[in-house]
Amino acid sequence: MAVDVEKYSTRDAREQLRAQKELQRILNVAAQNTGLDQREWYEQVSGDGELVVLPEDVDVSVVVGDFTCQLETMLAEFNRRAVTDTPLRLRVAMHHGTLTPGPFGPAGDAPIVVSRLLDAKPLRKLLTDQQERDLALIVSQTLYQDVVRTGFCSLDPEEFQPVRVNAKGIQYHGFVRNQEERRMAPATLRRASGGGADLVALPGGLA
Repeated sequence: MAVDVEKYSTRDAREQLRAQKELQRILNVAAQNTGLDQREWYEQVSGDGELVVLPEDVDVSVVVGDFTCQLETMLAEFNRRAVTDTPLRLRVAMHHGTLTPGPFGPAGDAPIVVSRLLDAKPLRKLLTDQQERDLALIVSQTLYQDVVRTGFCSLDPEEFQPVRVNAKGIQYHGFVRNQEERRMAPATLRRASGGGADLVALPGGLA
């Protein structure tokens, strides 16, 4: 899982520190409220977010569904009470794949995939176009097909729209959660986005 604060670089030092502290608090409480043990997480922190590797025995459906909903609830509550004019809004990307520990952080395809999805233009555009939204979520194609489309998590699969991300000559496939699109899109178009995919059992945790 990768998390990034929108417009972090436009904040002054005091606002950046406040955003970091609130992000840490919100992630901690959201994890506790969904029964996730953060002591078992590997966290690679940057100023405006972090890359998180969860243990391989974590309930992925809880992370994708319940944890996301907790983040949305807590962000909305914080932004309603915030004294600053700059709300705390997040981009979140999730992927389930293989990786291995390394001296400078996890190595493998999973951290690369989740980082490319986090930086996807459609995900950034969602926050720009829908200013009332506090969180924009993207999941990898594999995670969508295996966890969301199958109904294993609490999120509605019809709220997701497929996107393609081109980065450094490689194409990545993901699904962006957009409740507004679900209300507007015809049913035939929504069904078309749920095509099949090859699924494999991967030993790695959620990254």
